[in-house]
Amino acid sequence: MKIHLWLPLLTALTVLSARAGEIDTALLVDTHNKWRAEAGVNEKLRYSPELAASAQIWVDTLKQSNRCQMRHSQAAGQYGENLYWASALIWSDGRRELQKVSAKKVVDSWGSERSDYDYAGNRCQSGKMCGHYTQMVWRTTTMVGCAMAICEDTQVWACQYQPAGNWIGRRPY
Repeated sequence: MKIHLWLPLLTALTVLSARAGEIDTALLVDTHNKWRAEAGVNEKLRYSPELAASAQIWVDTLKQSNRCQMRHSQAAGQYGENLYWASALIWSDGRRELQKVSAKKVVDSWGSERSDYDYAGNRCQSGKMCGHYTQMVWRTTTMVGCAMAICEDTQVWACQYQPAGNWIGRRPY
């Protein structure tokens, strides 16, 4: 009887580990630190399994509650948080396929917002987003943890940062 109680728990842990294993954490951290170095931020981020677990809980919640539609978590006040969503590839014959998205692609998409950040004015260019970039390069942020969930043929990624950045009126570096 007891074995039946453990089976769902072991299955859940195996699935969680398998998904966490899909993210190249070294590449994820290295890509973050590349963007930080380009901004002149020498303090390197370290990977946090605790933040990754929190991010995994959140993307799993998004998967279960609204099919991977992006929405920031309640932890977003406690941690900084960046979200990324990838749609399905749709072929001319109507087939839909999951995109192959790497940690580098996710982080570089946020880093590409650098050109939309006006350091002198400490704001995003008019009509542009740059908050993902500023969170990544926030000087006092020291840790990052990321996770992803797949919803049929789309996916959502979340990275959580500690301490949080993007404080109004303060520059990231």
